[in-house]
Amino acid sequence: MLYAALYAAFGVASPFLPAFLESRGLAHEQLGTVLAAGTALRLLASPVAGRIGDLIQGLRRVLVACLALGALATLGYLSVSDFAWILLIYALHAAALAPVSVLADALALRQRFEYGWARGTGSAAFIVATLLAGQAVGAWGLGAIVWLQALLLIAATAAALRVAEFPHKAVARPPAGAIALLVRIAPFRNLVFAAALILGSHALHDAFAVIRWSAAGVSPAAASLLWSEAVAAEVLVFFFLGPRLIARITPAGAIALAALAGALRWAVMAQTSEVAALALVQPLHGITFALLHLACMRLIARTVPEGLEGTAQALYGTVGIGAATALLTLASGALYARLGAQAFWVMAALCALALPLAWKLRR
Repeated sequence: MLYAALYAAFGVASPFLPAFLESRGLAHEQLGTVLAAGTALRLLASPVAGRIGDLIQGLRRVLVACLALGALATLGYLSVSDFAWILLIYALHAAALAPVSVLADALALRQRFEYGWARGTGSAAFIVATLLAGQAVGAWGLGAIVWLQALLLIAATAAALRVAEFPHKAVARPPAGAIALLVRIAPFRNLVFAAALILGSHALHDAFAVIRWSAAGVSPAAASLLWSEAVAAEVLVFFFLGPRLIARITPAGAIALAALAGALRWAVMAQTSEVAALALVQPLHGITFALLHLACMRLIARTVPEGLEGTAQALYGTVGIGAATALLTLASGALYARLGAQAFWVMAALCALALPLAWKLRR
């Protein structure tokens, strides 16, 4: 219930929030400033919230507080229309919601069920919510996403209150000391670097794949199907294939497989925009994202000391992957402008660089 409500809340707003902010009277330059400020705050808020959760031995309490604050911030969009207030509300909204997925992951990994089932539920809910949000916006306008997200965040808050906290001792270190301790753990450091390379390589796809396909004559309907195919593969791996595959080839083997699948996927996209070829490689998203994420969650659960679970999730999810994705998204614009589709070879090379790191994780 928590993952369904949480990722549905993301799904209803993610595609439409920039358009909603623009509809409140923001100029394009102001919109860019607002979005950039939110990205910067996310990188700071998530490690801070994770560390607070570890120190007070209450990851669930911090999660509930962040969800409730996120719901209030969402409703705040309805009453503001000038740049300064929108910037303030967006900053509060971004800071409140940045830690919630990593805190949920930290809690879920300690429960007696397969993590992939919960995370797969979130991915499926995201798809359904995005589709329903499109219908709601068509019927009631962009303001509908504000009410939908606020209601879903309230539902997520209620679900989080029912999630079991796990007992753990806090590591009595300041935030910088806790981060330094985690960075010194070689397996944790290697898995963060490997995930940053492989997941960061998705930045070019997320930013320019549809642009590339459209320029090559791929219809919007076909592009939508290709995108949906990738997300459907993600759900399938989270629910069924991923846990079995990791049990057979180990988490390190799964990371290596994700690196190879990423290199193959981007190599094909560098060479062709034929729909048949794209349809064959889009399901590799289930390996390059979902299988990789499951493997990293297994390794984090095994390697991170007790009392640093929330901090570790924040470093992995926001600082490692989030920062890499932000930097590579910025670089993608220059790469695509200079190289066009051949820029995907750079993403394939990033995936190849993750293979030695996977080898180091084999034990």
